[in-house]
Amino acid sequence: MTFQEQIKQGIPNELPQPKPYETQINHAPKRKEILTDEEKKLAVRNALRYFEPKFHAELIAEFRKELEDYGRIYMYRFRPEYEMKARPISEYPGKSEQAKAIMLMIHNNLDYAVAQHPHELITYGGNGAVFQNWAQYLLTMKYLSEMTDEQTLVMYSGHPMGLFPSHKDAPRVVVTNGMVIPNYSKPDDWEKFNALGVSQYGQMTAGSYMYIGPQGIVHGTTITVLNAFRKISKEPKGGLFVTSGLGGMSGAQPKAGNIAGCITVCAEVNPKITRIRHEQKWIDEIHEDIEVLVERVRTAQKNKETVSLAYLGNVVEVWEKFAEEGLKIDIGSDQTSLHNPWAGGYYPAGISFEDSNKMMAENPDLFKEKVQESLRRHAAAINLHTEKGTYFFDYGNAFLLEASRAGADVMAENPTLGREFRYPSYVQDIMGPMCFDYGFGPFRWVCASGKPEDLRKTDAMACEILEEMMKNSPEQIQQQMADNIQWIKGAQENNLVVGSQARILYADAEGRMKIAEAFNKAIRNAEIGPVVLGRDHHDVSGTDSPYRETSNIYDGSRFTADMAIHNVIGDSFRGATWVSIHNGGGVGWGEVINGGFGMLLDGSDDAGRRLKSMLFWDVNNGISRRSWARNEGAIFAIKRAMEAEPNLKVTLPNFVDESLL
Repeated sequence: MTFQEQIKQGIPNELPQPKPYETQINHAPKRKEILTDEEKKLAVRNALRYFEPKFHAELIAEFRKELEDYGRIYMYRFRPEYEMKARPISEYPGKSEQAKAIMLMIHNNLDYAVAQHPHELITYGGNGAVFQNWAQYLLTMKYLSEMTDEQTLVMYSGHPMGLFPSHKDAPRVVVTNGMVIPNYSKPDDWEKFNALGVSQYGQMTAGSYMYIGPQGIVHGTTITVLNAFRKISKEPKGGLFVTSGLGGMSGAQPKAGNIAGCITVCAEVNPKITRIRHEQKWIDEIHEDIEVLVERVRTAQKNKETVSLAYLGNVVEVWEKFAEEGLKIDIGSDQTSLHNPWAGGYYPAGISFEDSNKMMAENPDLFKEKVQESLRRHAAAINLHTEKGTYFFDYGNAFLLEASRAGADVMAENPTLGREFRYPSYVQDIMGPMCFDYGFGPFRWVCASGKPEDLRKTDAMACEILEEMMKNSPEQIQQQMADNIQWIKGAQENNLVVGSQARILYADAEGRMKIAEAFNKAIRNAEIGPVVLGRDHHDVSGTDSPYRETSNIYDGSRFTADMAIHNVIGDSFRGATWVSIHNGGGVGWGEVINGGFGMLLDGSDDAGRRLKSMLFWDVNNGISRRSWARNEGAIFAIKRAMEAEPNLKVTLPNFVDESLL
């Protein structure tokens, strides 16, 4: 069968042969046993409903064994034979160009060079899934190949509920992930519902088909690192940045450090992902001996090098050893997947990677105890450095939250509402007041032709537009404009593409609309092929997350999720090609609600109309909420937006004289 025939077939009429478990692939760890015997029967029964009864006798033992061996039913037998990668949009079967664009983006999320655990359909973060099993994947691709522009595919946590009649301005796909009742949103609830096959953790851009590899966070990390050095009034050159995590999104850190121009030490316990990042040239050197690492850092500091050093080992050892040796760390953070601390997101110090994985599955209570012990050591070592001037920030991975739950010394001496922790979230200090409040966030696009020359052309268009805008930009956003122009000019030489021909930059609503309009015009004139627009959920208005995206909201509303829900509803009727809303994101199940979108630009007048309507709302919804929280940058930005658009009328806050209070 051809590639197109396999897509259109969906779940095959005859059972494919069982596939061997490929040990060279980076696999998800075994999940802990959490189901009762009756629930195990239910999980198998749920899995078998995708298949005709004549196959049940053969599949039942296989699915039971997967559940026992891995803690989940992935249906490995049904993995497609074709290579999993984003192809040019023209190679996909179908009646709808928008549906073909979505297929392309799904394939990009599952590309072996992009996905963290591709055989388990997990893109990043240890549990950020595109689908729960391979039957869902096959059925979804079949539906997309059949869809017209007057139908909408409804996705329930990876399960394709079906195609429903709609209209051409409706989203082609509506995605929800993990939208469980709030009282059933604890980590063990996720384990149970996911094992049953009824819910999944979509992370942010995994379950919404908008992940573009580590590049997606390289830019935000670069901006964060540059501004962290600005906060301590030091040039990045020769400065030392210590962090951890090389899997998934965290793998962007050493690349961002190189672009910013500092020395980066990034610890990682998984040898496989460390080698992958080295092969991809996202890290310069790998070190396994901490004594050698110490001397290498001293040399780099002395020579003011720009270099990224991976330490194959536990980050706790790095913080403790550097304190012992008197090595000055200028800025520090952590980007392990602490939203998922008990299932592979964080590994305890003093225990090997292999033994940790075994303990995680066989003795989860002891594993949790060891993780919390390690978090206490981790925080204590960080405190030694910050007492000597290190600037440490929480990178939105729930490090401070989980460390506090472990009893670590991370709480503020004099806590105030929103400043409970000893250290700030990077959004509180950097991204919130400097970017999000002004409407700047992670706008991204994918050249659906798959042609590198289209990416070069779109880079040039975006750069030209930003440079022109900067000439008349107010002083308040000059730095943001300058940083993004510098970024886009260096994007090609930094070899940021992994998977699809994609790019990201931070832009406000005006910048996003102007760049998108230029792309649509170039597509109409046949200068480039179609383009998929999107963004990270980590943005101005996509996400309500009290310890990350909305951590610089101090009016008491940071635990509400109205903004994210309104964001996805508004994007839906303003012309998005697909929309998504998730529970979970990068900080943990039950800790955040986040929404995203995708939009195909095809050069048409319809696309031109939709992009203006949707992109304006997608940003200004968040700025208005931030201005109502009395954030001064957001008040400035929303007033500017109202001047530009007479139909925009936003309620502004009045300030109270503190002496009256």
